[in-house]
Amino acid sequence: MVEYTLQLEPFLGGYAQQFEHVSLNEVDTMALISLALPNGQDGTAVVQALEASDVPNVGASCPCLNGSGTLMRMAQDQFLLCVEDVANSFEMNKDLEQKLAGIAYTTDQTHVWVALDIGGPATLTALERICPVDLDISAFDIGAVARTSMEHLGVIITRITETNFRLFSASSSAGSFLHALETSIENITT
Repeated sequence: MVEYTLQLEPFLGGYAQQFEHVSLNEVDTMALISLALPNGQDGTAVVQALEASDVPNVGASCPCLNGSGTLMRMAQDQFLLCVEDVANSFEMNKDLEQKLAGIAYTTDQTHVWVALDIGGPATLTALERICPVDLDISAFDIGAVARTSMEHLGVIITRITETNFRLFSASSSAGSFLHALETSIENITT
């Protein structure tokens, strides 16, 4: 009998590219967990269980899990937990299920999304060509998060620093999403 071993591969092969004034890199070392609140919950218990500083408003995020995670408030009753540098998201998700039992319903979303970090001095110029969200720092501050579309693809965008963003899009269309970003960057650098 033949034995098979499955190996996890990054959706975009670990893509990393430095353009003239923009860098674009795949992030493949994180786990994403969707948290849905039971009726009547306000998120306080989730924040306490994940050791976050405060309950973020819808469209905002905050650090949690002793700085190894980010809790993004996607809707009144929904969070997306992003945990950095996770080797085994399945084991981590089991631990979170126990920690959040009765507080929130968890769903592992790690392999549903492709994540790309985009940054550099020309990032806003590249993003404004394809992103309908006002990304000016006065309207979309550090830690802000929004659902939007870019080139007809669903995207979650969050601001990491003044000139750096993390973008999440469906892994099933990762190549198309990357192409849209590359094209926008190339159009501002040529």
